Amino acid sequence: MTDIALVKELLALLDNSSATTIEIRRGFTTYRVSRDASYGAAPAYGAPHPAVAAAMAAAGGPAPQAAPAGAPESAPTRLIEVKSPMVGTFYRAPEPGAEPYVKVGSRIGTGQTLCIIEAMKIMNELEAEVTGTIREVLIEDAQPVEFGQVLFRVEP
Repeated sequence: MTDIALVKELLALLDNSSATTIEIRRGFTTYRVSRDASYGAAPAYGAPHPAVAAAMAAAGGPAPQAAPAGAPESAPTRLIEVKSPMVGTFYRAPEPGAEPYVKVGSRIGTGQTLCIIEAMKIMNELEAEVTGTIREVLIEDAQPVEFGQVLFRVEP
């Protein structure tokens, strides 16, 4: 399937569902289509459209689950996930004993170094692609990380 055909198919799936974003990974390529959350009248809870659940399962993620009946409605999360672009070892600081690049509550800007991921003895700096505030650091220093693993959550 060509890239354009896949994107058209994802757009059609999105149009026929209450989801606001669909993301599929194929090898090293990620396809993501999304719409403004205010588009249409999407219910707060409920089972996803079967095509959306299938697309998410095909992307390697769990199929979305419906919330239990009577579950309290919570505010939608606006946090952006910063994911590892490679397999390697996560380091929060430039060297042992140094202050971490960022911590919970740190204001960050586009291009700012967030951490280092060591892969094959090469130190790769991971730079922020958004401006915001670090709300969660999900990995401990010197721990292995996988490709696509969430490292930070940022509030824009």
